Amino acid sequence: MKSFQFILQYIKRHRFQYVGGILTLFIVDFANIFIPQMTGTITDGLTDHTLDWNGILLCLLKIFLLGLTLAVGRFLWRYFLFGAARSIEMEIRNDMFAHLEEMSVEYYNEHKTGDLMTRFTSDLNSVRMAIGPAIISVFDATVMTIMVIFQMMYYVDVKLTLLTLIPMAVICVGELYYGKIIHPRYKARQEAVSDLTDFVQESFSGVRVIKAFVQERAQLRSFARANRTTMEKNLNVVRLNAIVIPLLDVIIGFSTLITLVFGGYLAITGQITLGRFVAFNQYINMLVWPMLACGDAINMFSQGGASIRRIEEVFSSQPEIHDTEETKSCPSLEGNITFSHLTFIHKGMSEPTLKDISLEVPAGTTLAIIGRTGNGKSTLVNLLLHLYNTKPGMILLDGRDINTIPLQTLRENIAYVPQDNFLFSDTLKSNIAFGTEGEDMEQIVRASEAACIHENIIEFPDGYETIVGERGVTLSGGQKQRSSIARALMKDAPILILDDALSAVDTDTEEHILHNLKQNRAGKTTILIAHRISTIQNADIIMVLEDGEAREIGNHSQLMALGGIYKDMFEKQQLEAAIGEKRAALQKDIDNHKGSREGGAFV
Repeated sequence: MKSFQFILQYIKRHRFQYVGGILTLFIVDFANIFIPQMTGTITDGLTDHTLDWNGILLCLLKIFLLGLTLAVGRFLWRYFLFGAARSIEMEIRNDMFAHLEEMSVEYYNEHKTGDLMTRFTSDLNSVRMAIGPAIISVFDATVMTIMVIFQMMYYVDVKLTLLTLIPMAVICVGELYYGKIIHPRYKARQEAVSDLTDFVQESFSGVRVIKAFVQERAQLRSFARANRTTMEKNLNVVRLNAIVIPLLDVIIGFSTLITLVFGGYLAITGQITLGRFVAFNQYINMLVWPMLACGDAINMFSQGGASIRRIEEVFSSQPEIHDTEETKSCPSLEGNITFSHLTFIHKGMSEPTLKDISLEVPAGTTLAIIGRTGNGKSTLVNLLLHLYNTKPGMILLDGRDINTIPLQTLRENIAYVPQDNFLFSDTLKSNIAFGTEGEDMEQIVRASEAACIHENIIEFPDGYETIVGERGVTLSGGQKQRSSIARALMKDAPILILDDALSAVDTDTEEHILHNLKQNRAGKTTILIAHRISTIQNADIIMVLEDGEAREIGNHSQLMALGGIYKDMFEKQQLEAAIGEKRAALQKDIDNHKGSREGGAFV
C-alpha cells in the first residue's frame, strides 16, 4: 500500500495524460468489437444473397473507417500513456539523484555503488513498465473482455458464450496465483543483478590493482560465480514462465475447441447463422489477447512492485547531516575556528577517534596537523566540513556553533583538497573550475600557476582541454594532487584544507606551492595535514595528534624546545633524508664508475 502511495504521487502529476490515454484506448476497444460483426453481416448477406454490391461497398467503407479510428487511436494512447510513463521515469530518476546528493557520508559507506546504479537503471525500467504497458494491458484486457463478452451474448448466443468462458475463468484464477509466486523471484533477480553490477564496477575501478597482483584469473572466477548466480535467479523466472505460458495456450485451445464443436453444431442446426458463427470465432480470438495481457501485466506489476520497494528504500533513508530548526542564515565566514573539548566516536566504534581537543585558530592563521596514520587527522577536517555530526559547542566558526550554520554556507566558505584526489572524466579546465560558476580562463590559469600545474598542462597536446580519464587516471599522482589544489584555490575561500595534499610532489615543487599559498592566502585560514615535517614546519600553529589527543601544540621552535613527539619525528625524518641522500650519491658514483669502465673497454 505504501509503495502504491509512493508511485501514485507521480501518476497524479500526469493524470490528464493518463485520462486522455485511457479514453482513447476505450474508443479503440469500442471500435474494435464492431469489426467481427461487420464480417458476420457480409458473410450472411453473401450466403443469403441479401446483400448487393452497394451494400458490400458500404460495409467495406465502415470497416475502413473503423480501421482508421483504430490507427489514430492506437497512436494517441501510446503517445499519452507511454509518454507519461517515460516522464515519470525521468522525474523519479531526477528526484532520486537529488535525494542521494543530500545523503551523508555514512550512507555511502553502507551502500554499494553497483546496487545504487541498478536502482537507477534496471529498477526504474521495471517501474516504467508497471506504470505504462502494465496499466494499458489491465485496462485494455478488462474493457475488451467485458465488451466482447457482451457482444458475443447479444449478437451470437448466450449458451455458447458461457460455455467458452469456462476455460477463460480458469486462466484468471491461475494468473492470480502466478502473481504471488513470481514476485519473490523477481525481487531475488534484481538483487542478483545489483550484486553483479557492483562486482563489475569495483573490478573495473580497481583494474590496476588486479593487474599488479596478477589476480585476473581469480577475479574471472569470482565474476563467473556472480554471473552464474544471476543466471540462476533469471532462470527461476524463466522456468516458471516456461510452464505457465504453454499451459495458457492449452487452456485457450480448449476454448477454441468448444467454439468449433458446439458453435459448429449450432450453425448446422440453424440456431445461429454462418456469419454469426464466423463472427464468434473472431470474438474468441479477440479474447485471447486480454488473457495474455493479464499474464504480462501480472509479470510487470510483480517486477515493478519489487523495484518500487527498492527505490522507495532510497527515498526512505534520511540524511544524518542536514539543516535543522536551529540553523540560522549566515552570509559568510571570516575563518576563526575554535575547538572546545572536541570528542568524536565513529559509528560502530567503542573508542573515540578524537579526545578532548581544545584549540583556538584565529582567522588568517596557518594550522598544521601532524601525526601517525589513524590518529584522527582526516576525521578532524571532516568534522569541520560537517560531514559528521558533533555535539553542540564543540566546534565554533566565527563564534557560532557549526551545527547552526547552514550546510551550503559552511561548505561554500571552505575549500578542500582530500587525500583521495578525485577528478571527473572531463577536461582539466572543467575540473579546475568545478567549484565556481563559469570557466574564467584567467582565474583558472592563475590558480594552476599557484598550484604549480600550469607548465604541465600546457605541455599536453590539448592543454586545458585535455580530457582526463575516470577519476583522473590518465594523470600522475602529483599532477592529480596539484590539479585538486588548483580547484580548491579557484574558490578563494576563507578556509582552505589540504589533507595530505602534497604527499605525491617532490620537495622543490612542494616548496614552491607552499610559498604561493603564503602569498595568495594572506589573511585567510589554511589547514595543512601532512606526514612530512618539511611541509608544515613554517605553520603558525602545529598540532601533534597522538591516539586522538592533541599531545603537543605550538610552532616549530616551541615544539622542538619541548623535546617530545614532534622533535622525535623531526630527527627521524632528518636521518631518513640524510640516509636517502647518501644512497643516491653512492648509486651515482657506482653508475659513473660502471660508465667509465664500459667506456674504457669500448676504447
